Amino acid sequence: MVKCIIFDCDGVLVDTEKIGNGVLLEMASEHGFEMKIEDAYRSFNGRKLKDCFKYIEETIDKELPETFETEFRQRSFDAFKTQVKPMEGVLEFIEKLTIPYCVASSGPVEKICLNLEVAGLLGKFENKMFSSYQIESWKPEPGIFLHAAKEMGFNVKDCIVVEDSVAGVRAGIDGGFKVYGFANGYNDSDLEKEGAILFRSYEELAVILSL
Repeated sequence: MVKCIIFDCDGVLVDTEKIGNGVLLEMASEHGFEMKIEDAYRSFNGRKLKDCFKYIEETIDKELPETFETEFRQRSFDAFKTQVKPMEGVLEFIEKLTIPYCVASSGPVEKICLNLEVAGLLGKFENKMFSSYQIESWKPEPGIFLHAAKEMGFNVKDCIVVEDSVAGVRAGIDGGFKVYGFANGYNDSDLEKEGAILFRSYEELAVILSL
């Protein structure tokens, strides 16, 4: 029986992945890096930002400017402030829940708060937000999910993780969690290979979980 749900944030609660990846690819292209948006979903989603930058640097065989991260965060935050929306059906899903839930993300707390606030979900996650930056452990390491479960007061076996990235699914599986993967048309086979149980809408997830 599921006693607690641990949600990832980007691409699970809020529709940000296209925005963030779009800004990153646009900026990286100025330095000779080219990648299709669907490949960015596979390569970058759920990963530590510095690892994404390292991947770009290794591909173009040169270092990005020292100001790249600061500029990326500013440009993406500006875009998030006006463009972020909740994932379709997520608010209705959350409002039906009668069990505890939280969000555990690789992103900084301020980014989690901003995206949830713009999407109209922040009030649902007061005091239930956990960031990799708080514990210095990033997906695909399982630390952030283990931390979230502990802080929520539950054993791993009593929690499920809801993810949309390979790194996130791997983190959940390695932590001993049952993981549900939000299939978006780009990631289906990748998430399934990692051991996730796929779903394609929150209506479907509610049925799977008998909510």
